[in-house]
Amino acid sequence: MLTAYMNSPLGPVRITGDDLGVAAISCVDVTFPDPMPDVPDPLQGAVTQLEEYFAGTRQTFNFALNPAGTAFQQKVWQALLDVPFGTTLSYLALTRRIGDEKAIRAVAAANGKNPLWIVVPCHRIIGSDGSLTGYAGGLWRKQWLLTHEGALPASKHGQLSLF
Repeated sequence: MLTAYMNSPLGPVRITGDDLGVAAISCVDVTFPDPMPDVPDPLQGAVTQLEEYFAGTRQTFNFALNPAGTAFQQKVWQALLDVPFGTTLSYLALTRRIGDEKAIRAVAAANGKNPLWIVVPCHRIIGSDGSLTGYAGGLWRKQWLLTHEGALPASKHGQLSLF
């Protein structure tokens, strides 16, 4: 497995994958080596596209993905890919899209195990009442991402507003 690191407005990012695709993207608490190692060729597209996303010039991603997960998790992650940039969806609505309203806890658990931060947009899933709910990267990151995408307004004072 190859690894690349990049800086983002939300902290350091680690990207892992190989010639089959990107397996994981996550925020990490690491100190980058100096100088930063070169990005392996199979991960260059992911780094470039994530930089474009943070710069506000990219809304979708088209590099190869290869996350490990159960068939059910893969089904949930695939459904997350259908939630457009700049929008949100409730856990209940996501569960209905998958076809089993009673599986809401399993859908939420699969959402929480998403290994492809930002690219498989689990941050776009919110509570039925419109509230931000748990997020592995911290609610402040979820709020930042949704504001960056225009799904949440920034307050008049430059602070992000929680519902």
